[in-house]
Amino acid sequence: MNLDRVLQYSQAYNFFQWVFGKHAPEPGVVFLSQRRVYILPTRHGLIFGVAVILMLIGSINYNLSLGYVLTFLLAGLGIVSILHTFRNLAHLYVSAGRAAPVFAGDTAQFELVLENKSDFDRHSLDLTCRGTKVSCNAPAHQHRSVTLPVKAERRGWLQLERVTVDTRFPLGMMRAWSYVQPDMRALVYPRPDSAPLPPARSDADAGDAVSSGAGTDDFAGLRPYQASDSPHHVAWKSSARSEFLLTKLFAGRTASELWFDWDSLPAGMLTEARLSRLARWVVLAEERGLRYGLALPGINVPLGEGFPHRDRCLKELALYHG
Repeated sequence: MNLDRVLQYSQAYNFFQWVFGKHAPEPGVVFLSQRRVYILPTRHGLIFGVAVILMLIGSINYNLSLGYVLTFLLAGLGIVSILHTFRNLAHLYVSAGRAAPVFAGDTAQFELVLENKSDFDRHSLDLTCRGTKVSCNAPAHQHRSVTLPVKAERRGWLQLERVTVDTRFPLGMMRAWSYVQPDMRALVYPRPDSAPLPPARSDADAGDAVSSGAGTDDFAGLRPYQASDSPHHVAWKSSARSEFLLTKLFAGRTASELWFDWDSLPAGMLTEARLSRLARWVVLAEERGLRYGLALPGINVPLGEGFPHRDRCLKELALYHG
């Protein structure tokens, strides 16, 4: 008896831990097995059940043959709706998609992929996280991508919290639900402030390089496009006549190079304010096609340009721990 009680208590504890506790992210594909799907009647289902019971009592009291027929017909309809509601959610596959980086204060878009390997369609599936609900259908033998918006409040990694997947199909009398927490996260950059760019530093020894501004440099030729090149320097007309993207080269220029240094900011600025200022400078420099570098305590990103370089700088700012 004592062992049976211990097993009962442990099972109840595991259930409440799963429902109300915090859980580690689940890597890979999450399979909604029958043990992970819960089902309970909704308010309309409870009202329907009470009405069927009252009809049964009335039929017994007055010995109504047609009352029995209608009562058991409705009771059978309720039982069938339980099976269809449970089947609409069970044996569904949920996996993590993509989550693009965003700035703090914006909304991160988490992509979840639902895979229905069954021979029937799944209707009216609701995904809820942090009070945000998204509805979708999952056709038979197909994948369906669902984007779940989540508010990004602070910089750094934003982990997707537990998502509730539920359905009330087909009659709304029962609610079947399950919990999933795919292992996915979005990178949140610091929120840029409104400061202008600092003055450029002139470097006469830069030599031949890709033009970084609207100066008076002489055009020197073309070279194949590299991932670190800014789109502003792509020779689009020449590339249209060639099979490859080409980048313009300039000779004899005085390159404008911007160094965004942590130590050059006012001494009284707080850490988050410094990161916001540096993020603002990185965004502006990339928009204007300038070459720039980033210097943080213990971190040095060399001069570069282009979206890969921009993303690298913003990632260092997002994950900085001073």
